Amino acid sequence: MKRSGTLICYMLFIYASILQAQQPDTSDARFRPLLHFTPKVNWMNDPNGMVYYKGTYHLFYQYYPDGNTWGPMHWGHATSTNLMNWVHQPIALYPDSLGMIFSGSAVVDKNNTSGFGKNGQVPLVAIFTQHDEAAMKKGSKSFQNQSIAYSLDEGKTWTKYKNNPVLRSPGIVDFRDPKVSWNTAVNKWIMTLAVADRIHFYSSPDLKNWTKESEFGDKAGAHGGVWECPDLFPMKHEGKEIWVLLVSLNPGGPNKGSATQYFLGDFDGKTFHPYSTETKWIDYGPDNYAGVTWSNTGDKRYFMGWMSNWSYAQQVPTYTWRSAMTLPRELRIEKSGSEYLLIQHADELIRPFFTSGSTWEKANMRPGMNMVRPYDILQNPCRVRLSAGQSDVSVTFSDDKGGALNVGYDHKADQYYIDRTNAGLSSFYSGFATRATAPRIATGDSIELTIILDKSSVELFADGGRTAMTAVFFPKQPFTKATLQYKEGITVKANYAPLKRK
Repeated sequence: MKRSGTLICYMLFIYASILQAQQPDTSDARFRPLLHFTPKVNWMNDPNGMVYYKGTYHLFYQYYPDGNTWGPMHWGHATSTNLMNWVHQPIALYPDSLGMIFSGSAVVDKNNTSGFGKNGQVPLVAIFTQHDEAAMKKGSKSFQNQSIAYSLDEGKTWTKYKNNPVLRSPGIVDFRDPKVSWNTAVNKWIMTLAVADRIHFYSSPDLKNWTKESEFGDKAGAHGGVWECPDLFPMKHEGKEIWVLLVSLNPGGPNKGSATQYFLGDFDGKTFHPYSTETKWIDYGPDNYAGVTWSNTGDKRYFMGWMSNWSYAQQVPTYTWRSAMTLPRELRIEKSGSEYLLIQHADELIRPFFTSGSTWEKANMRPGMNMVRPYDILQNPCRVRLSAGQSDVSVTFSDDKGGALNVGYDHKADQYYIDRTNAGLSSFYSGFATRATAPRIATGDSIELTIILDKSSVELFADGGRTAMTAVFFPKQPFTKATLQYKEGITVKANYAPLKRK
């Protein structure tokens, strides 16, 4: 009986092991980034309602609290004082009889134009799309409408307006993602709304009553998919006011799937007049979508995007949580010849979190060297900076079993690239293991790269932020070294900086 009992226990152990092997690997803590915002659990996509008020940055986001794939959308909520350290807050907005809570924006109504303020309290007002799934299934084309809610306790709790929706769809299927701001030239609120594959502009004196002003985009930019999540705001360059219009597109991105394009031009309170109708991407990587900026930040403009791609977002190998946001980036305008460009930087916001690092110059470098000091292993997150003559140069982050992520510049093609072909898990989507590329927009004899590696993402900023790329990956085991590759005969300087230890 003793031998029989032992055999049964052994067989049960083998059976349990087989069952466990058939289950998905849910030990996804190794993929959760340390620098980037993620939800505590379950599904997240677009950033929403980003507003700064009384020293606090508010990040709302598309959230499904009951599952790790897209579902009935809520507004999740987090707050920060520095755009890097986030505190999770209770869910801000829940679906109701008018529908799910889709993407939108939030403003500080300092003049109480809405009338929501009481006893001197300044209202925060959220403007968002409500998606009526039941109406859509019945065949209606007016199932996406715009609603508002207000907060009188600095964003902690929200009350929906009793007369929602405030802007009804005219019978257009894709009618969503309102981004609202105050326009001093016309003393009205301006709503920038994604409608099919173009933008509609509306105005309002009180956030409740809206009048259509104009349309944009019929013959401008990329039209490989639906336009979504727009943003319109002014910036200054040497005293000149330049308006920036961000428009996300799905699909049709430069490296397939989701991406965000931008236009620069003038806006007179009614109509947007672009300087150029050419397609320009704010990020050429496969994993930066639906990004918008914080409102009420004065002369500074901070941008954040959803760090994923609709092609595979619901299949990536994380299970307790899904998706992260990009690093926050400061946007600026730069002039190149007669052309204006939108550039972006993350350095100022992330600098306090990294050490000064170790710097190598050509005198003490060689091609193929490990940038990590001898006897150390790569610390992740880390930041790598490179400056080099215009020639092939790259950094390969790798483990000791053949896994590798390669980031660099291809001189012959005059392109930057992120190659995740062999960077880890990829079977969840047939087109994931790819090499993404981006054009070199700068001119001159040298290139500059800043590479920021986190547990499962990499962000590349080239030539002062003229070119940016973002990609996620899922390593089978931690990377242990960073190998610098370049051609002999060029000037190279590199810095490897790990995250500061607490």
